[in-house]
Amino acid sequence: MAAIEVADLSKTYTYHHKAPGLRGSLESLVRRRTLEKRAVDGVSFAVERGEVVGFLGPNGAGKTTTLKMLCGLLYPTAGTARVLGHTPHRRELAFLRRIALVMGQKNLLWHDLPALEMLLVHKELYDLPAADFRRNLEELIELLGVGQLLDVQVRKLSLGERMKMELLTALIHRPEVLFLDEPTIGLDLGSQQRVREFLQRLNRELGTTILLTSHYMEDIRHLCPRAVVIDQGRIRFDGAFEGALSTLLAAAGAAGVDEAPDPRTLPEPVVGREAVPEPSGPALAGETAGVVR
Repeated sequence: MAAIEVADLSKTYTYHHKAPGLRGSLESLVRRRTLEKRAVDGVSFAVERGEVVGFLGPNGAGKTTTLKMLCGLLYPTAGTARVLGHTPHRRELAFLRRIALVMGQKNLLWHDLPALEMLLVHKELYDLPAADFRRNLEELIELLGVGQLLDVQVRKLSLGERMKMELLTALIHRPEVLFLDEPTIGLDLGSQQRVREFLQRLNRELGTTILLTSHYMEDIRHLCPRAVVIDQGRIRFDGAFEGALSTLLAAAGAAGVDEAPDPRTLPEPVVGREAVPEPSGPALAGETAGVVR
């Protein structure tokens, strides 16, 4: 059975339109305009156990919304999703103990506390036996090389060091599936490379399944043999990473991007499997799918 199975998954947001100014406010009181935005539109794909898959697309394509539905943070409008045999939006404890979500622009850690304090909190949240906690902590410290940082206040760490501690905290309960939403955003080149090397070792040595979104193509190139491209809420490509580049360039052109990457600087594309077009859709962190409530 695949680790992640998605079939015709859709998410529609409802929002209200209000014209600016006092007149607009008064009009909205008596005649409010309700609009809809379909962020994800009939998405279908599967990720096998132990696989590392890049989930690519322009801003607003539906990547983060899809990840949140797979973690149980959002309830889908239509379609089905199964992660490790569970239905994510039910947020069963047995499911939450087996996944983790790391978002590059959201924090698991409290800045005024050392990371070790938060690790101990997560130990209690996940009801980890002391022996398992110590073993997992020692293994992750060795993989990340952060033993000297555990007692340092998070706000005094560099951005790269902070991301390492975020990954350590998310992985302390040894999740089987790891969802990563732009984990290297804002990091310098050296820190990006160290995070990539850690994720490679995590997948190779522990067999962790990883679904990764990133706008840094080096992340995808080094980590993901397979890429899924989403644009305007629909899957446009599913196949080898190099074959996804032309799809991304086309999406950038359709969005009116003035400067798309020069295809001559990118690897020669290989044949991928085009997705069949679908018919016409921190509890310590509110955005932390893996936290057991």
